[in-house]
Amino acid sequence: MARLSRERVLEAAVALADEAGLDGLSMRRLATELGVVPMALYKHVANKDELLDGIIDTVVGEIDLGPVEGDWRPAVRARILTARAQMLRHPWASGAIESRRNPTPAVLAYMNSVIGLLRTGGFTVDLVHHAIHTLGSRILGFSQELFDDTPADPGAQEAAAHAMKDTFPWLAEMALQVAHDEKSIVGSGCDDQFEFEFALDLLLDGLERLRSAV
Repeated sequence: MARLSRERVLEAAVALADEAGLDGLSMRRLATELGVVPMALYKHVANKDELLDGIIDTVVGEIDLGPVEGDWRPAVRARILTARAQMLRHPWASGAIESRRNPTPAVLAYMNSVIGLLRTGGFTVDLVHHAIHTLGSRILGFSQELFDDTPADPGAQEAAAHAMKDTFPWLAEMALQVAHDEKSIVGSGCDDQFEFEFALDLLLDGLERLRSAV
């Protein structure tokens, strides 16, 4: 039998979640699948929360984030469809992502890559901010809002943004500008009503273009 490792534990957990869903994923059942006692798992994952973060990163980390040449639109579309294909291969993954209070490192890296495609494609930071709200969780291949709009301490938010600058530069740039840019068309921060109308207008404009093409 192969030696137990964190990678092996997470691979087995992904396989078990694929088979039984998140409700069927438990440390005891996972240990049985691996042929070990439950306590052996805790050498590699501290608890169920760490296990969930690990399997999310295992799945999202398989999405190709390599450089893309050409126009931003087909590049972003292809990346999102790749993410969707991954979510469809692992139907439990979207629920797991939604259940986490904070995005995992692989999710942050993925979001950073998409924001980078938009920025290098000519989008302003303000427009990227609204585009991300419009896409919502579709950016990761499923439908739900990505951001937790619960008010948080501005100082803590700014400190967190500065802390991620080296690792996730595009994401940090947007977070810092959104927090302070009073020139934004909605002012600093997020406005739920504006984001809803922004998305609605975009969808309606798209429908009108389709209608006119008939």
